[in-house]
This record gives sequence, structure tokens and C-alpha cells, in this order.
Amino acid sequence: MENYSFLRQLADSWGLLVMFLIFVGIIFWAFRPGSRKTYEDTANIPFRHEDRPATREEDGK
Repeated sequence: MENYSFLRQLADSWGLLVMFLIFVGIIFWAFRPGSRKTYEDTANIPFRHEDRPATREEDGK
């Protein structure tokens, strides 16, 4: 049981800290300066060809 108790304490303390740091890192990555253009471009994909379907030449494939 000694191993279990040690691993349980480790997960309760350091595991929580690691998960919190990962969460903060993801939030920072999503809201980092300079990412606005990337997200706006991605958000406007459905509206690029409103009047007609896109062709392969226009998509760049």
C-alpha cells in the first residue's frame, strides 16, 4: 500500500498543478497576440464562395 499512497499524493498535488499549467498554456495559445488573423480567416471559410461552389483551382489544390 505504500506505493499506492505515494502515487495518490503525487497525483493529488503535482498532477493538479501540471493540469492547471497545461490549461493556462492552451488558453494563452488560443488568445496569443497575432493569432486574430488566423482565426478570422478560418471563421470565414464558409462565406468565401457565396454565389457559387468553389472549384479545385480556386481552393489551391
